[in-house]
Amino acid sequence: MSDERSTRRIRLGMVGGGEGSFIGAAHRIAARLDDQFELVAGALSSTPERAHASAAALHIAPDRSYTDYAEMARTEAQRADGIDVVAIVTPNHLHVPVARAFVEQGIHVICDKPLATSLAEAEALAQRVRERGVLFLLTHTYSGYPMVRQARELVADGAIGDIRIVQVEYVQDWLGEPIEQQGNKQAAWRNDPAQAGPAGALGDIGTHAYHLAGYVSGLRLQELAAELSTFIPGRALDDHVQVMLRYEGGARGMLWASQVASGSRNGLRLRVYGSTGSLQFDQEKPEELWLTRPGQPSQCLYRGVPAQAGSTATPHRIPSGHPEGYLEAFAQLYRDFARAWRGEPGVALPGLDDGLQGMAFIEAVLRSHREGMRWVRL
Repeated sequence: MSDERSTRRIRLGMVGGGEGSFIGAAHRIAARLDDQFELVAGALSSTPERAHASAAALHIAPDRSYTDYAEMARTEAQRADGIDVVAIVTPNHLHVPVARAFVEQGIHVICDKPLATSLAEAEALAQRVRERGVLFLLTHTYSGYPMVRQARELVADGAIGDIRIVQVEYVQDWLGEPIEQQGNKQAAWRNDPAQAGPAGALGDIGTHAYHLAGYVSGLRLQELAAELSTFIPGRALDDHVQVMLRYEGGARGMLWASQVASGSRNGLRLRVYGSTGSLQFDQEKPEELWLTRPGQPSQCLYRGVPAQAGSTATPHRIPSGHPEGYLEAFAQLYRDFARAWRGEPGVALPGLDDGLQGMAFIEAVLRSHREGMRWVRL
């Protein structure tokens, strides 16, 4: 690690995420939580007035507030104090063009998922990222939870035997009404194929569920059969997804993602069943991981209390019993990126491979649905 990198904050830029953006605010809080980053530049909106007002509210200097991301990439690359990494928090259709503009300038990238709007587009970007040798973090936030990492560790250590069944669901109700037709900006772009790509709930939350299942189980999906539904009249993209899963090695699974499940808030839940036990995780109760073995009472493992001797699960920020949640999980990804940027060994970031697998999953689901729920190989 160079002395310069070890003694200063990482200079962060942001594209998208202006006033009113939930995900932009989440990224900024996550970046600040461990005091490893400083937000110094941004193209926070393509509308000049909104971009500059958003930048001023975030204490970004006027000469580092941009309305064109390509200009931002070129200008920041030429500055002695230019940004080290850019966070991309735009609608999906801009992920690849924005990322490419910064990758070409040798600037590292932190990007929301999904990686792209098509697998071909994602593969072209991945090739260029590898050629340029920059770091690329894809923010699959839920892999940052300590108890998710504990579950992954337990599975890898054989604590529940050979995996047989993986059940994952991600259910919400916020699109249970046609709010995209009533002026809700977040709903509008997520239901616009020109901005979101060909997948609605599938791309927005189905990819999170798919990633979580693979991250914890360690399994690679071989083939699937899927059905997409759109319950709200006039909606252009899916709002409900059901997928049957066949993993390499013989394990089976099911994935359910819905944004019209009335009464559901952010119900991301995972159950992994092995030959000697099972694990259950509920994102709305992130401090807990349930371990159950046949003929024995279920055991609740709590964050901050190792499940077994020698546990190497993610370090936590505050003592057990002081709740950590979504923002801390998001911050864990930023902490991991900071460690990788500073040259620390052994840091595994969700990145290009995860993004490519996510796009392959989306395209396989779309194909299976089009072809009458036929089994499709990834």
